[in-house]
Amino acid sequence: MAGNYSKIVRRVFISLNVFSAVVFMLATLAPYLNPVTWWPLSFAGLGFPIVFTLCVLFLLFWIIVKPKYLLISLVPLLIGWKGIAVFFAIQSPGKFNYEKGPKTLRVVSWNVARFVELNRNNNVGSQTRLKMLGLLKAQNADVLCLQEFYHATDKHLYNNIDTIKAMGYPYYYYSWDGDGGNQWFGQAIFSRYPIIDSGIVRYPRPGIPEALISADILFQKDTIRIHTTHLQSVQFKKEDYKSLQEIKDRDDSLLQNSKSIFSKLKRGFIHRAQQANIVKQITGNSPHPYIMTGDFNDVPNTYTYFTIRGKLQDAFLQQGFGIGRTYSGISPTLRIDYILATPHFSVNQFNRIVKNYSDHYMLVADLALR
Repeated sequence: MAGNYSKIVRRVFISLNVFSAVVFMLATLAPYLNPVTWWPLSFAGLGFPIVFTLCVLFLLFWIIVKPKYLLISLVPLLIGWKGIAVFFAIQSPGKFNYEKGPKTLRVVSWNVARFVELNRNNNVGSQTRLKMLGLLKAQNADVLCLQEFYHATDKHLYNNIDTIKAMGYPYYYYSWDGDGGNQWFGQAIFSRYPIIDSGIVRYPRPGIPEALISADILFQKDTIRIHTTHLQSVQFKKEDYKSLQEIKDRDDSLLQNSKSIFSKLKRGFIHRAQQANIVKQITGNSPHPYIMTGDFNDVPNTYTYFTIRGKLQDAFLQQGFGIGRTYSGISPTLRIDYILATPHFSVNQFNRIVKNYSDHYMLVADLALR
């Protein structure tokens, strides 16, 4: 009787291991297949951390219990090493050195979420805005790439362009998408070095305006192109976050709560894939060494990331350690903000500043032309 029970348990474990291994393999395929056609695989890519962890746990389990079954996990893990390599950084960065060398270009990328507060007042939101501005100033960066930036000319609202210019960034380029009432939001690049050219490409958009902007700056007698962008967000509303919480709490309405979330995720995968193709086409034509920054709203194991990154260096992978979460909500595995650079640069330092001011964390990288 005990022998039969042992066989049943073993078969269950083998079946679960095979299932997780198959899903892991599908997740490793997701970055190479366009979600416009292969959108179901994008969900596997989003779940990469879970299936990767399961495969590793099964591998360790079989090593201890029954080594002959370890290949069920080992083979997929070896085949999917590229997916693992972009998911987890293994560098030992040490403490970030704020002393900046003369040939170093320090770049900040941050989704500032409109600096939290729009109206001039002294409430909690305005206090957070001041902390965010102080954090930006403290980085002593040469270039600031800011997504979901907000600016207004109404005297009752915050004029964020003039505020940041006064922090030592006389040159800037802004996407200027109107929000009504003398208000604008979009992407912004601020620089301590002269901007000699600039450009903008607006994506075909289903909703909120999104754009890819660029600025050519003069640095060490060379021209460097800076890009920043914000790709299509999932656009979760309060009720969607409530549904996610109910799913986490194993609420009985699992299917009903999942419908809206599933639909928005699918739509986001498809729109970001189309935007990623545009980014690849535009950046691929750059005559200068360039740096690509932004909130891609997609994790590394996706078509969006692989398409935009191509052969670029990922500053976090070069000088970071761990998973590198950049979005503070929903899941601890969401690395969706990036600083990428062409091989013309060496990545000297990287820092991820975990401050819950915006819903995203600030990224800082020190780059030097080779």
